[in-house]
Amino acid sequence: MPLTSTADRLPPHRARKRFGQHFLVDQQVIADIVGGLALQPGDQVVEIGPGLGALTSPLLQRLGHLHVLEIDRDIIACLQRRYPSDSLTIHAGDALLFDFSGLSRAVGSRLRVVGNLPYNISTQLLFHLARFAGVIDDMHFMLQREVVERMVAAPGSGVFGRLSVMLQYRFCMEALLHVPPEAFDPVPRVDSTVVRLVPRPPEQLAATDEKRFAALVAAAFAQRRKMLRNSLGGLVEGAQLAALGLASSCRAEELSVADFVRLANSLQREQPVALRVGQSIGADDVD
Repeated sequence: MPLTSTADRLPPHRARKRFGQHFLVDQQVIADIVGGLALQPGDQVVEIGPGLGALTSPLLQRLGHLHVLEIDRDIIACLQRRYPSDSLTIHAGDALLFDFSGLSRAVGSRLRVVGNLPYNISTQLLFHLARFAGVIDDMHFMLQREVVERMVAAPGSGVFGRLSVMLQYRFCMEALLHVPPEAFDPVPRVDSTVVRLVPRPPEQLAATDEKRFAALVAAAFAQRRKMLRNSLGGLVEGAQLAALGLASSCRAEELSVADFVRLANSLQREQPVALRVGQSIGADDVD
């Protein structure tokens, strides 16, 4: 079936700044995103922030049923009027609080997640979703281009940081499509990028204590310009870094994800209680 225009789906709705709403309206971009999903019969897809239905309608055309997460009560009412309840299951509320594991158990299947994420909470959502990587097959998101650049950044680059390490540890990621501001209404002040995230299999997750690993990464990047042995408050000595093949003067931004894993595992063996783990993968985890 052909894609219809956004205006044909839902009545006009004024974007709300507090929800970070920018509605996707470019039909070619919509077609590219949906086509890139390579949907299969039986896929259990969850759309975060359906908005005016730009992705919702073509997804339903291909799937027959869709789960959506929406916090805006006015949009929820429009969705309820537009789509039959046996085709669209609406989960009203904040995506930052949603239990994706519970939904996976309820439907008896792993999930595929898609969405044009609100840019004001996108990094928080990514960290929240990382907690549920075990029940997710893949995720396709529209994000601010600068955020995607940080996500896929290489060590030593100016934008490599905590977000890069934590997401690269958990996911294989690929930028798929660059999207100009004119593809949205209202027009944002930033460029956007569609990115694919595929959870890594458990055997690739080598950290023996993931909370400790996350706490180490957080501490290392809290003072990213300092040498690692200083930013970690004396937890790491030059000899320990040398034993791992790392320079005694290295900084957090110079270490690879594998380096951080090896360092965390080494500290776990040598100082099992020294590094506090109060900060794991959480909603406030940014660079």
